[in-house]
Amino acid sequence: MKKILIPVDFSETSKNAARYGVKLAASIPGASVILYNMYKKIIPGSDGTPLSDADLSRQIILKNAMDSLKEELSGEADVNIETVAEDGSSLVENVSRYVKNHGIDWIVMGITGATRLEQILFGSNALEMVHSGVCPVIIVPPKAEFEKIENILLASDFKDVVKTTPEAQIKKLLDAFKPKFHIVNIDHEHYVELTDEYKAERAKLEEMFKDYNPEFSFIRLFDFLEAISIFSEDKNIDLIITVPRSHNFLTKLFRTSNTKALAYHSHIPIAAILS
Repeated sequence: MKKILIPVDFSETSKNAARYGVKLAASIPGASVILYNMYKKIIPGSDGTPLSDADLSRQIILKNAMDSLKEELSGEADVNIETVAEDGSSLVENVSRYVKNHGIDWIVMGITGATRLEQILFGSNALEMVHSGVCPVIIVPPKAEFEKIENILLASDFKDVVKTTPEAQIKKLLDAFKPKFHIVNIDHEHYVELTDEYKAERAKLEEMFKDYNPEFSFIRLFDFLEAISIFSEDKNIDLIITVPRSHNFLTKLFRTSNTKALAYHSHIPIAAILS
């Protein structure tokens, strides 16, 4: 049974991610959702007077808010939803601990407080969560709406794929959705014939995912972002899997810097999985 954790802070961005997450869970038999909120304890007064009454009142308000959100989301999809609220000072630390202790499979996460797509991954909890490596993180852009996941794209650089490809985690996604699986490489040096090195790495990936009938595409373009965008539009990609080795790939994928390609993929969630 898949367990999906969704951090929420009641912002519109996190609510949208929660709507996406419950619909995603509803598409997987037996999956369940945990709505997770971290709150900070009220600091006692300067005279040392405890503020237990105020803290208790806030917890009651928080519980009511979580219950209200759960009721709202229950109307979106038929899926089991639990709510959890814990105090803490670091969302990433709290969530990482909860994931390890409760066998969470995936985190579905919006980008709290982001007003422009280029802000999505800079200094955000989502980026920190990805690089914690505790489990795969499905990053939901602000405009994303859930549609049945029928086409998944894996972006690969075709370098040392056996060592760098998180095979087991990718297969869990593929087993859950049973999509058409595209493995894509973009390199401006691609010509009519692939190099022997690329052929060897392709053979390894082909063997690794032989049960999923992957379709390989090698695209010769200088602009990586534009290539991914056009391909995603052409193939109706519903989810992009990336294996980030640095912040650079993810930040490039969401940056707004005057690229016409952004319009193509701004609605497509990213499943970030560390190798």
